[in-house]
Amino acid sequence: MEVEGYLLPDDLYYHKEHMWTKVEGDTAVVGIDDFSVKLAGEFSYIELPSEGDAVKMGEAVGSYETGKWMGKIFAPLTGEITEVNEELDDDPSIVNSDPYGKGWIFKIKIANAEELNQLMKGEAAVPWLKEEIKKNVK
Repeated sequence: MEVEGYLLPDDLYYHKEHMWTKVEGDTAVVGIDDFSVKLAGEFSYIELPSEGDAVKMGEAVGSYETGKWMGKIFAPLTGEITEVNEELDDDPSIVNSDPYGKGWIFKIKIANAEELNQLMKGEAAVPWLKEEIKKNVK
């Protein structure tokens, strides 16, 4: 699905801080959505969370830098970080070229699957993204 030029795959869950989540069994793969990536510009540095860290939904767990600004990486769900994308240490711009694929940031072992109900998915994410575009793109 595309919304005003931004990719919004409808099989993913979205957190209001522009993190996407793909559920694979009891694990969630997490990345930054296309809108936030395009707004931020070329990624030059990513501070990844650490494997084994316990994280809470909505908690800042890392950060990134681009030519335009510094941003935070949030946990969209509560759980334990099981893996981080170490390729991003060498080439953070993978997030720019493939935000929903090779540009994933970390994986979480989901502690409470009920939290997925607090995220947006498919058509439910469209009004939110349109509002974000209106607020942030001039």
